[in-house]
Amino acid sequence: MSDEEHEGREEQRPARARDRLTGKSAAAARMAQQHRWVDMQVKAAMDRGEFDDLPGQGEPIKGLGATHDPEWWVKQLVEREQIAVLPPSLQLRKEDAELDDELDRLGAEREVRATVEDFNDRVIAARYRPPEGPPLITMPREVEETVAAWRERRAARRTTAAAAPAPPRRRWWQRRRG
Repeated sequence: MSDEEHEGREEQRPARARDRLTGKSAAAARMAQQHRWVDMQVKAAMDRGEFDDLPGQGEPIKGLGATHDPEWWVKQLVEREQIAVLPPSLQLRKEDAELDDELDRLGAEREVRATVEDFNDRVIAARYRPPEGPPLITMPREVEETVAAWRERRAARRTTAAAAPAPPRRRWWQRRRG
């Protein structure tokens, strides 16, 4: 076989076979060129104007002052998303304080029972775990007592709402068009 015939067959071989012969895999070759592809995608997006008018444009990045805090982005995320990062004992204490308000937003007794039982399960589970932070002083709630209190608050709200005067009814010609 002549050199020309050998070169022609070499071109016809699939890429995998050629890579096996050269010792390179196709994946390794792609990884070596990936940074160029990413740079091209970013440049194309910049040319299209996709990075214009982003929030914080032209402002310095917060947290990169004279005293650099490597956790600045986590602190901003917690602040922006209003994430409460508390030890389980304090989180349960906070939930216990807000539980009645949460129950008042529910409309069915079975939902109230399920919420109280879930709260009780988490309190009991926290008692069996090693303490993380302050000691757990939150006690499970008595389901029947909590449901009875919810019923009373619900009845009081309904009575108050029924006693409030209804807004005057507007005729069709007096209504605004939005």
